[in-house]
Amino acid sequence: MAGERLEVLIVGAGIGGLTLGLRLHAAGIACRIFEAAPEIKPLGVGINLLPHATKELTALGLQSDLARVAITTSKIAYYNRFGQLIYNDPCGRHAGYDWPQFSIHRGDLQMVLLEAFVQRAGAERVVTAHRCTGVEQDGAAATAHFEHMLTRARLPSRRGLIVVACDGIHSVVRKQFYPDEGPPRYCGLNMWRGVTRCKPFLDGATMVRVGWHKPAKVLIYPIRDSIDAEGRQLVNWVCDIEQETPIPQRDWNRQGRLDDFIGALEDWRFPWLDVPAMCRAADQILEYPMMDQDPLPRWSFDRVTLLGDAAHPMLPRGANGGAQAILDCTALADCLRRIANPVAALKAYEEQRRPPTTQVVLTNRSQPPDAVLHEVYKRTGDRPFRHIDDVISQDELAFLLKRYQRIAGFDKERLEAKAG
Repeated sequence: MAGERLEVLIVGAGIGGLTLGLRLHAAGIACRIFEAAPEIKPLGVGINLLPHATKELTALGLQSDLARVAITTSKIAYYNRFGQLIYNDPCGRHAGYDWPQFSIHRGDLQMVLLEAFVQRAGAERVVTAHRCTGVEQDGAAATAHFEHMLTRARLPSRRGLIVVACDGIHSVVRKQFYPDEGPPRYCGLNMWRGVTRCKPFLDGATMVRVGWHKPAKVLIYPIRDSIDAEGRQLVNWVCDIEQETPIPQRDWNRQGRLDDFIGALEDWRFPWLDVPAMCRAADQILEYPMMDQDPLPRWSFDRVTLLGDAAHPMLPRGANGGAQAILDCTALADCLRRIANPVAALKAYEEQRRPPTTQVVLTNRSQPPDAVLHEVYKRTGDRPFRHIDDVISQDELAFLLKRYQRIAGFDKERLEAKAG
């Protein structure tokens, strides 16, 4: 690989594309990132970086940069919709990991990655306003074709050693290789999300999961600290509700309406947080249908491969979309570093990453990370309990949570073994 003059072409400057750029640069492999947006801006809402993701970003020297803009999560607290505590699950270093768990604004994470890549590799290696329209290849190289995102004018094609499609859930490259792929699979839940400026609740570093999808389930966690003179935080929240008909578009930036979901939360006023008031005070509300796609039989096609959401779009549960993309980057960069033949390297990358991501996609459908809430919902008939031990033991709750950690790849024993 070191003797090759052709660059790796990365399509997309999201979390996957930028992390891959950093990984390749660290391995001494030249790359260039092509982003469709005319300007990379800190957009989006909250995201969580679990220990298996922060382990990889720590290896890239980014932990202190992330800690400056994120909340270091202390625990996940599970409640029923009556405000009764079910379980406290410590997170990251608070659970004995060598790496923290971060709750962070997606835009802040993207900016940390972008600034690190530009500083290390050079600003000229991020090319904006280039929308990929397709790829082709021969025995010696792969070529990516582009158009200007705004004018749709054809732009010069770029020839590279390989092309890595990090172009997300609407991947053009994936569509090229799977033109007859069926529509996304709707799981029966619509999701509303937003960010609100709030006084800190609980310890100011807790992620809270409340209720179940009938009538609603809410996820709440702070993503920025001390944002103003009043000491408020920026708090991310997500509301999931069962709904037979999905929202029309799978668009992360689709604007949502408060009236479509707030009725299910009107009496969710707890000593530590007034949930409906928090939602009403949101800076913006977005809506998204909970969809994924069936796992693909193949990601790599000679000198072209898929990564992140382009390879394995999954239900937005358990902070796994971004985390699995970050793990993809480590595996791909390592395969390219070790294996001289790029076609063989892409095949090895796929063989390493496709099985575990397939398992996560399927597990998110049937056994989500907050399965403890569903179990309590079923056993109580959605009624208040006298004491949680009358419903379910602490050992059983811990087992349910541990099971998901093992499947998603961030159980402490496995991470420690890999680090060792």
